[in-house]
Amino acid sequence: MLDIKFIRENENAVRKMLADRKAEADLDGFIEADCRFREIVERVNGLKHEKNVVSKEISTEKDRAARQERIGRMKGLNVELRELDEESKAMEAKRNEIRLTIPNFPHPDVPVGEDESKNVTISTWGDPRKLKFTPRAHTDIGSSLDIIDIERGAKVSGSGFYVLKGYGARLERALLNFMMDIHSEQGWKEVWPPALVNSASMVGTGQLPKFEEDMYRLPKDDLYLVPTAEVPITNLHRDEILDGDDLPLRYQAFSPCFRREAGRHTGEEGIIRVHQFSKVELVSICHPDASEDELEKLTRDAEEVLKRLDLPYRRIILCKGDLSFSSAKTYDLEVYSPFEERWLEVSSCSSFGDFQARRAMIKFRRKPHLPSEFLHTLNGSGLAIGRTMVAILENYQLEDGRVELPKKLRPYMRGLEVISI
Repeated sequence: MLDIKFIRENENAVRKMLADRKAEADLDGFIEADCRFREIVERVNGLKHEKNVVSKEISTEKDRAARQERIGRMKGLNVELRELDEESKAMEAKRNEIRLTIPNFPHPDVPVGEDESKNVTISTWGDPRKLKFTPRAHTDIGSSLDIIDIERGAKVSGSGFYVLKGYGARLERALLNFMMDIHSEQGWKEVWPPALVNSASMVGTGQLPKFEEDMYRLPKDDLYLVPTAEVPITNLHRDEILDGDDLPLRYQAFSPCFRREAGRHTGEEGIIRVHQFSKVELVSICHPDASEDELEKLTRDAEEVLKRLDLPYRRIILCKGDLSFSSAKTYDLEVYSPFEERWLEVSSCSSFGDFQARRAMIKFRRKPHLPSEFLHTLNGSGLAIGRTMVAILENYQLEDGRVELPKKLRPYMRGLEVISI
């Protein structure tokens, strides 16, 4: 959430930002409500001063008629103050409601562009595999090896769901432990968060109110299934003031993730875009002066998983038109798909500045005697397990239909080297 004063003093820059990000927000409504709110505050201050003056006059006035006149005036002031109080609450609520729909301001490094075609490649690692035979899709590989069952997933839950079986289920579990062990080495503290969160948590990280239709909600309990572990982990410190000496706080968590993806999973084959998937998430809560370095560390730590799996990848920086609502700057890590001959995102690593912290009221003090400030939050996938599985199946497939496993992953598969029937 952007600072009110910043929006007020940088109206033209905010309008340009909304245009650059192809975002819609009622900025005119915000400006109108903010102006009226400030007018009311100024009027209330004047009335309160007048009320104090009249109160003193009543206590000293000797003439009965004049005293009654001032008492009548006092009653009128109280009525007007009550009316203004109600209007000020309405204007403040309208202003804050609109502010929740205004996206984050992009970092200066973020390139201008309308969509993903304007994203910029920052670096690459390894060379995309060139198989000596016609590559098969992960869906065909998973079906022939009986490790991915999309049809039965749809039967149990509907389209956009799948079932992992046998070595597929073991591979998911192996990747989870493999990733979390690496991130533990890197200094990320393990957390096992709830899979259900309240609406305040969803507002705190920016999923609500903007993306309510994408979320699975339990209205009776006002709870939401988590779209990512970013939500519960970041909100661990909602409404807290942290000690600056304790920063950064670096957390990692596995969670199932649930997203409606209304209409967006159609056209995506297999388990690439689905309603439920597993992910290891990295979340950092840090000092504002350290957030740029922290984004680099977070991204490097996610890249390390791909390096140990020997999966060639590239790092790209998203343009303004492709940034998520809350992000100020995002790196995507993409692995090459030999079958589709395109790059597949397996991680997004983002810096949010104080955008989430302002929504969730997460602050810190540089020193105990100094006033509190909003800190910075970051998060990234370390990695999306289903998409990493797709990358392994397609990049490590053999001509006879089997799949060789990355060497570093084999201990997590009880020494298994090749998946076969």
